[in-house]
Amino acid sequence: MIQRLAIFLGSRDGSDPAYSSLAYDVGRTLAGRDIELVYGGGAAGLMGRVSQGVLDGGGHVYGVIPRFMVEREWARLHQEGVEMHVVDTMHERKAMMSVRADAFLVLPGGLGTLEELFEVWTWKTLGLHSKPLGLLNHDGFWDPMVAMLHQLADADFMDAQTVRDLVVESTLDAALDGLAKLSD
Repeated sequence: MIQRLAIFLGSRDGSDPAYSSLAYDVGRTLAGRDIELVYGGGAAGLMGRVSQGVLDGGGHVYGVIPRFMVEREWARLHQEGVEMHVVDTMHERKAMMSVRADAFLVLPGGLGTLEELFEVWTWKTLGLHSKPLGLLNHDGFWDPMVAMLHQLADADFMDAQTVRDLVVESTLDAALDGLAKLSD
């Protein structure tokens, strides 16, 4: 069972209001299932939406944010239900999130979101952890990337099993079920 889920997602809202609604709804659902949110600590964009959904649902938020982001006032600090950790570097942020989480789920986002996904996924392929990873593929958002991943495997730059082990689901319920099956 997943008790703590790290979510990687955008620090912006994106162009489609559906992304904001999705992030908020994911947060509410996590709170309703007693799953702690582990995330990058931001107050804006989809990061702010998912954390607000958890808080509005009465859940617990565990954030990790680098000091330079706090200095830019990007953090969700000093709020009931939020346990925030300030670290020095982006690498420390991901490492702390990785230790805390039972699994990782990726929602729409940009370069930072991709970087977080690929770093923890690389750590998994190197045997540094065995935690499951997934993509919440809302309205096919991740379809082009999934196709690229299959192309990498077809070209023998990565194992096909590595791609198959990535949970790719269009609904949160299916994604959580897939992650839970791989975490046993």
